[in-house]
Amino acid sequence: MSFLHNKNILLGVTGGIAAYKSVVLVRRLKELGANVQVVMTESAQEFITPLTFQAISGNPVHSSLLDVEAEAAMGHIELARWADAIIIAPATANSMARLANGEADDLLTTICLASNAPLAIAPSMNQAMWSNRATQENLQTLKSRDIEIYGPASGEQACGDVGEGRMLEPEDIVEKLEALFNHQLLSGVRVMVTAGPTQEAIDPVRYISNHSSGKMGYAIAQAALEAGASVSLISGPCALQANNRIQLTHVVSAEEMMTAVHADINDIDIFISVAAVADYRVKQVAEQKLKKHSDSITLELVKNPDILSSVAALDDKPFSVGFAAETEKLEEHARQKLVSKKLDMIVANRVDKSDSGFNSDYNSATVIWGDDSQRFEKSTKSRLASDLLQLIAKHYINNKR
Repeated sequence: MSFLHNKNILLGVTGGIAAYKSVVLVRRLKELGANVQVVMTESAQEFITPLTFQAISGNPVHSSLLDVEAEAAMGHIELARWADAIIIAPATANSMARLANGEADDLLTTICLASNAPLAIAPSMNQAMWSNRATQENLQTLKSRDIEIYGPASGEQACGDVGEGRMLEPEDIVEKLEALFNHQLLSGVRVMVTAGPTQEAIDPVRYISNHSSGKMGYAIAQAALEAGASVSLISGPCALQANNRIQLTHVVSAEEMMTAVHADINDIDIFISVAAVADYRVKQVAEQKLKKHSDSITLELVKNPDILSSVAALDDKPFSVGFAAETEKLEEHARQKLVSKKLDMIVANRVDKSDSGFNSDYNSATVIWGDDSQRFEKSTKSRLASDLLQLIAKHYINNKR
């Protein structure tokens, strides 16, 4: 399974003859399981129609910054948050100049300024334009801002010239995009992640559970894999697919999750508890379906095991990271859990918002360790997971020294 599987790739197409190659790029990204949204500049539409990209990507093409309907929903901000990575291909000399100068007078440049996602460009222009001092100075400016530069290649150009300036082939761009999500910070490290809800049986038909979809936990597991770790994922019931390079164990109840975690925990370097484990279970599970005999029913509940605390209490404990899903006093409650459970880090997020948290594809978080903290603004869970793993990796490595 490709590192681009389920990644949100925003493709910017500017006005160059190489725009035809971008159609192939979209197709290749889709074949690898990426979700692709295309943003076209006005001049790009002189070379190729939006309908072509819509047909290949399966999504409407975006082009207007002043689209009234889109602006009503802050469309450019949503696209900026949606993207796990942005690639501009082809990137003309003009588009490079505008990016270098921080211009934001069309949809594409506005998205680039509004997004925290990695940004890459694949230059495409006449060889004389590429070698021009102004273009080279813009190139250095973009590099200084950590913008990835893919190419250009050298060869015969549409104008008949020969030299540097050809846009890289789509296959080469895809390979470089995959490398963005394969940074190997945790190469050789063993990571265990718990994800999803647990279901605590009442009778053979009913159970107690919560709204966790498992999306954040699965994204964390994928991000750990992309960081080069060997990953095991202990998952409660959810309708998600894990990368086939992840060792996946399915469980149902909190007690089953506890057993699965401790079966392998002695071999784990980093434990990340993302699962929304039920705090209580029914003391006595009915053997047969309970019948509706009265207007009310009383269930006696008992505490479930605290899986995260049990791991953090081990003599040779792994680097332990917890998640705190809160509806109020976010940092206060998270810091209490950090201390009481003896964790190395805790990731706190609000779950009472309709546009993020449980069941959403988006999330925001505050990570707390010791007396410090770092805030991560709303983004896709995939993008947030990547940012969190880089922070966790940094602290894990420092802790090992």
